[in-house]
Amino acid sequence: MIKLRLKRFGKKKEASFRIVACNSTSRRDGRPLQELGFYNPRTKETRLDTEALRTRLTQGAQPTDVVRTLLEKGGLLEKTERPSIAIGKAKLEKEKLAKAKTKKEEDTSKAESESNEAES
Repeated sequence: MIKLRLKRFGKKKEASFRIVACNSTSRRDGRPLQELGFYNPRTKETRLDTEALRTRLTQGAQPTDVVRTLLEKGGLLEKTERPSIAIGKAKLEKEKLAKAKTKKEEDTSKAESESNEAES
């Protein structure tokens, strides 16, 4: 299977990445089948070879998550919400509701105790 992934290059602690097409079993910095673009995370500079990327995608190449987000930002892929992100959002909403509910219960109990003290 052909993967579209990042190949690291550059100095220590100043990494830049090339977007490459390679065999899924090859090493991260091994010899790629084709270089398709460039990404610098420090300056957010991205250069994509759109024609070559489109041909690789039509051939069935699978992008990694990071490359997928870069292609979505570049307009080559349609933005899709991944299941893991949907699950995470649902979990956050559930936690927010639970927190709001406990806070509301605390406020009502404080108000009741204050009214009881005022009556006595």
